[in-house]
Amino acid sequence: FRGCSTGSTPSIAPPWLLTAAELPYTPRLTQSTPLEGLTTASTFVLDQPRCVFNEYGNADIWLVVALDKAVSTFNNTAGPGTPETAFQGFPDPVHAYMTLNATLANYPCPKPDGDITVLRVGSETSCAGDATRPTCNGPLPGPGPYRVKFLALEGSEPVAETAWSTQIMLRTAKSPSNISTAGSGHSAGMIAITTILSILFAILLAGLLAMLIFWRSDSCGGSSTFSKPESVTVRRYNTHHVYDQPAARL
Repeated sequence: FRGCSTGSTPSIAPPWLLTAAELPYTPRLTQSTPLEGLTTASTFVLDQPRCVFNEYGNADIWLVVALDKAVSTFNNTAGPGTPETAFQGFPDPVHAYMTLNATLANYPCPKPDGDITVLRVGSETSCAGDATRPTCNGPLPGPGPYRVKFLALEGSEPVAETAWSTQIMLRTAKSPSNISTAGSGHSAGMIAITTILSILFAILLAGLLAMLIFWRSDSCGGSSTFSKPESVTVRRYNTHHVYDQPAARL
């Protein structure tokens, strides 16, 4: 006798037989809008998977970030937030972690006007060392190469996935000691001497400028001060008139 059951029956297939539908979409670095910092030393920016998971309204959509060498061995049935996929163990012993969970409501299709349609991977610094947040979107630990894909899970069962991206390399900063000066035609000693002379010249110029300002302020201050004018002595001089003698007698 076989009884009737209501509702959906959980899958009892072994994990290696659980397959997800492969969707014709490949994640990529965003190209939709000009963006500063498309890749940095610890982050990169992807386009959101809009209009990709329309048939999976009940699924949770996860981003899988993996080392390039680990793509072929990634296990879709490894649940998010487990020791096998925790960010805090990446890149060793964890070779791929799951982060940025979303639902179909987060990726509406078509895109409403004004919506932000990108995802910055590696932007959360506060949870990078917090073992209680294994799905942290923490800074990437090195230049890569990395590859990513989106994976839709209904419960713990993978139902749909995109293709893996091409290799993603991050920026690396050069150490000052590794910057070559041979091609510039100047030795390191000459650059140091030039720098010192430039500093001394700047100090001298500043001193001359200060003296000029002080001299001008002193000069202007002397002309604007009211002082008692010096007394001028005018010596009286009486002229001797020569009278016309004949006229004086009249």
